[in-house]
Parts: sequence; structure tokens; C-alpha cells
Amino acid sequence: MKCSVFVVTSADGYISTADDRIDWLENAGNVEADMGEHSDMGFSHFINSIDCMVISRKCMERISGFNLLPEQWPYGDTRIVVLSDSVKEVPDNLTGRVEIYSGDISELITQLENKGFSHAYVDGGITITSFFNLQLINEITILQAPVLLGEGKPLFANIAKQIKLENTQVYHYPNDFIQLKYQVKY
Repeated sequence: MKCSVFVVTSADGYISTADDRIDWLENAGNVEADMGEHSDMGFSHFINSIDCMVISRKCMERISGFNLLPEQWPYGDTRIVVLSDSVKEVPDNLTGRVEIYSGDISELITQLENKGFSHAYVDGGITITSFFNLQLINEITILQAPVLLGEGKPLFANIAKQIKLENTQVYHYPNDFIQLKYQVKY
């Protein structure tokens, strides 16, 4: 199964502030820029390429906190598996949209493959790190916001060994965000 990451970071590599806030994204870059057909900076194209998601508990809680109406739900019928050893129940507003999994990640990937899934979107800092350490990530897209946070939660923490990234693709958006896409080579 192909496993991909699509994540937004600050220019200094943080995915959130130390207290888990991402409100810095609201004013990052040139907010007056005409984004034309690139208003979501490639996210819809990426989401349309996957058929399942494996996300962290914190990602689930963040999504739940948005209190999205059914017409606002960006993931369609995509199967979403939430990795959590501590949370056993799905928030009410996500019932029927996500499922909780507690167990071996490699076994989960095998189960998803056996059910016909072929491309997983992996999200959440600890989850991404776990997938990298298991050598399961095939590609990573980093959307870099033009802002320096100075401190916060880094995208990569506790990577077990050096990982080579290759076949770099770079795209610059009118709002000064930069998209970096890499293939992963273990």
C-alpha cells in the first residue's frame, strides 16, 4: 500500500505552537494574493488520489472541534482510521465517519490492503513519525507557510534513522507558500 503525507509547517518546521494551536495559518503569507485555481494549494488533488486515511487522535480531535456540517465534510466517503491507545470512542459529531484502531500499525496496513485499499493519507505528528520509523511512508508533501514560529511542535521528532528524500518537486504559490514533494527512500 502506498502511504503519503500532506502536511503544513511553518518555515522553521513546526506543525503547531507548543500549546497545539494552528491559528498562525490564518494570516500566514500574502492573504490578499489571487490564488486562482490554487486556492487549496493542492490539497483537493491530493485527497482525490487517496482511498483511506490513518490519522492521530489529536487530528481527530481537531477535526471534531471544527464542528463541520455534512456539506462541509472534505473527505467524502473516505475510510478514516484513528490511531489511539487512550481514546476508545468516537466523538458524537464524527460517528460513522471515523473509526478507532489500537494495535500494530503494520497489521493495520495489511488489513487495509486486504480490503482493497491502495493509497493511505497519513496525518498527525506522532503518527507520521511512527510510519517513517516503520518505513511505510512512500512520499511526503510539505506545504511550507512563510512564517517563523521560533518554537512549537516539530513535524519530525524521534526519527529512528536518517531517511533520504529524492525526486524533489517544488511549487511556489502566489501567497508565498511553498510546496515541497519528495519520494522517500529507505
